[in-house]
Amino acid sequence: MNKLNRNKKVIFKNLIFFGVLAIILTSQVLATDHGQKKQVHDQQSETWEDKVMEEEFKAGEMIVEHIVDAHEWHILTYKDFHLTIPLPVILWYNGGLHVFMSGKFHHGHDHYNGFGLAHEGEYKGQVVRVLQQRFIDDGIIVHDSDQELPLDFSITKNVLAVFISLIFMSWVFIYIARMYRKREGEAPKGIQSLLEPLILFIRDDIAKPSIGVKKYERYMPYLLTLFFFIFLNNLVGLIPIFPGGANVTGNIAITMVLALFTFVITTFSGNKAYWVHIFNTPGVPWWLKFPVPLMPIVEFIGILTKPFVLMIRLFANMTAGHIIVLGFVSLIFIFGEIHVALGYGISIVSVAFAIFMNLLELLVAFIQAYVFTLLSALYFGMATEEHH
Repeated sequence: MNKLNRNKKVIFKNLIFFGVLAIILTSQVLATDHGQKKQVHDQQSETWEDKVMEEEFKAGEMIVEHIVDAHEWHILTYKDFHLTIPLPVILWYNGGLHVFMSGKFHHGHDHYNGFGLAHEGEYKGQVVRVLQQRFIDDGIIVHDSDQELPLDFSITKNVLAVFISLIFMSWVFIYIARMYRKREGEAPKGIQSLLEPLILFIRDDIAKPSIGVKKYERYMPYLLTLFFFIFLNNLVGLIPIFPGGANVTGNIAITMVLALFTFVITTFSGNKAYWVHIFNTPGVPWWLKFPVPLMPIVEFIGILTKPFVLMIRLFANMTAGHIIVLGFVSLIFIFGEIHVALGYGISIVSVAFAIFMNLLELLVAFIQAYVFTLLSALYFGMATEEHH
C-alpha cells in the first residue's frame, strides 16, 4: 500500500512537471506570435485587409520554426523584447573567410557585410550572399537570382546542442570510469548506480546476443556512445527552455551521420562469409545470379537501405512527436482567433493532450535509442558471423 502511494505521488509530480512545461511552451508560442504581429504592424505600411491577413495565426509556420535549425538560440519573447543567444556565423565565400555573430542579422531582418538570411525561395532559412536588392513600396525584396549560397560552417543551434551533449557525456563517463577504479569491488554509488543498469542492459541484452560473446567487446564503446547520445538528445529535446529545445535527433543531417557511422563500421567489419553471402548467395538457383545478377543486386541494395532505414526511422519518429505537441498547442490560437472563449475552452483539452504526448515521447525517446542501437548491433553481428 505504501509503495502504491509512493507511485501515485511520483506520477502526480510528473504530471505537474509536464504541465508546467506545456504552459511554458504555450506562453513562448503566444509571445513569439505577439512579437511577430507587433513587428508587422510597426514596420510595414499596408492596407487594413493586408494587416488582418498578416495577423492571422499560421500554425504551419510556427511549427516549422520550432523544429528546424537556426543561427540563434531563442529563449523567450516578452512584448518587443527577444532574449536570444547569438551564435557564430562562419562563411567561406569568393576565396575569403567571413566570421561574425548572428546577432548582426537582428533576427533575420537586416543584412551584414552583404550577407543575410533568406526568407523565401530555394535558400529559405540559409545564410546567402545578397548580390542585389530591389526596393518596392513595402520594403526590400531579394529574388533567388540575386543571391548566392556560400559555404556555411556556422555554429547553429543544433551544432551547439551536440557540443553540449558531448561535453556532458564525456564528463559523466570519465567520472564513472574513475569511480569504478576507485571503488573496485564495491557497490555502485550516485550517478554510477543510475547508469550502470543501462550499461549492463546494452552489454547483456543488445551486444552479446546480437554480435556474440567473443566479439562484442570491440563494439561496446560505439554502442554505448550511440545509445546515450540519442537517448540524451531525445530527452533534452522535450524541454522547451535552454539548454533544451534543440531538435537534434529530429534533424535528418544528424541521423544521417549516425547511420553512416554504423554503415562504415559494418562495411569494414565484414568478413569473407559476409561478402560471399551478398554476391554469391548460397542456396539460391544459379539463374538468379547468372547471366542477370538479380540476387546480388538485391543484396547490394540491402546494404544501402539498412542505414537509410536507420536514418529515416529516428528522424521521422522524433520530428512527428514534436509536430503533434505543437499541433495541439496551435489549436488554442486557431480557436482563439474565432472567439476568445473558444481559445480558453480548447486550451484545457490541448494542454491535456500535450502533456500526454510529452509522457509518450519519454517512452519513445528510450525506444528509438534502443532500436537504433539494437539494429546497429545486429548489422555488426551479421557482418562478423562465421560461415557454418
